[in-house]
Amino acid sequence: MSREDDLPEVQVPSRRLLLKSAAAAGALTAAAAVPGVAHAAPPRPAPYRNPLVEQRADPHIHRHTDGRYYFTATAPEYDRIVLRSSRTLNGLSTAAESVIWRAHATGDMGAHIWAPELHRIGGKWYVYFAAAPAEDIWSIRIWVLENAHPDPLKGTWVEKGQVKTAWETFSLDATTFTHRGTRYLCWAQHEPGMDNNTGLFLSEMANPWTLTGPQIRLSTPEYDWECVGFKVNEGPYALKRNGRVFLTYSASATDHHYCVGMLTVDADANLMDPASWSKSPTPVFTSNDTTRQYGPGHNCFTVAEDGRSDVLVYHARQYKEIVGDPLNDPNRHTRVQRLGWNPDGTPDFGIPVADTVKESD
Repeated sequence: MSREDDLPEVQVPSRRLLLKSAAAAGALTAAAAVPGVAHAAPPRPAPYRNPLVEQRADPHIHRHTDGRYYFTATAPEYDRIVLRSSRTLNGLSTAAESVIWRAHATGDMGAHIWAPELHRIGGKWYVYFAAAPAEDIWSIRIWVLENAHPDPLKGTWVEKGQVKTAWETFSLDATTFTHRGTRYLCWAQHEPGMDNNTGLFLSEMANPWTLTGPQIRLSTPEYDWECVGFKVNEGPYALKRNGRVFLTYSASATDHHYCVGMLTVDADANLMDPASWSKSPTPVFTSNDTTRQYGPGHNCFTVAEDGRSDVLVYHARQYKEIVGDPLNDPNRHTRVQRLGWNPDGTPDFGIPVADTVKESD
């Protein structure tokens, strides 16, 4: 169980082509020390095994009411959805991995199986993920699976179909959360007429696979650090704490420029009013040369085994230089670390911690 169980047409440019321009776009400076975090002294050993799971990007960890952790993530072959379960976070590292669904050989959901998230809603399990037709691999959309069995590693996963948004454009990275009795979906999508790759959008939901009412734009790439290689806001995830809803997201290309930004809204505000949300002008979590962690992003949150301590989950690479297309580099590893809190009640991400496990040969 968690402290917050559900939380805690313009043509879209090819991500492959745009990533090739990342080098020409220039490099962001390494992140400055985070205020309030001591960087001079050697860091204390991390309490968790890192990398937690190798070659698994866009990780999602759900701690269920049965006390178990359920893990899913993007496999580098982009062809399946996997699931692990463990009583402990560290146990996910060696837990058996099951394939719960595979890409179709042809047609819809045949390519680019990306960023699955596992959620428990109304007594059933749901997986939100991105996929494209096998014959049109960049026409990526959001899809949903459902499983009525109490154990998501058992039972039958049923395809509930595509989440239909306002536009039939490049869309991915759906996450869902509840607030004040209302369920929301937040996702990344290319908005027609906008000079970007993806912005962030929010809508209320009629059921776990259907939006209702209007969808609003929460954020679009505007700062330099959101526009290196790609003009991207993607991978949103919500955390409700201290009278606010914090919504993290990832920005820029998927190399070492990838980083985490954050939106904030007061818990009493109207979440469907874009003016209610404020955006941090600087990234909250970035690459670090000292700990040798690069491109940290596509994060989620869970809680430690004590049921109280917040844990940051994300992926990162152990090197900066990448040969060829970053999307073909498999070494985005799942990582976890404690999430701190500032005196003003905002999350203190610190820096991505150093490895505790030797890199595989």
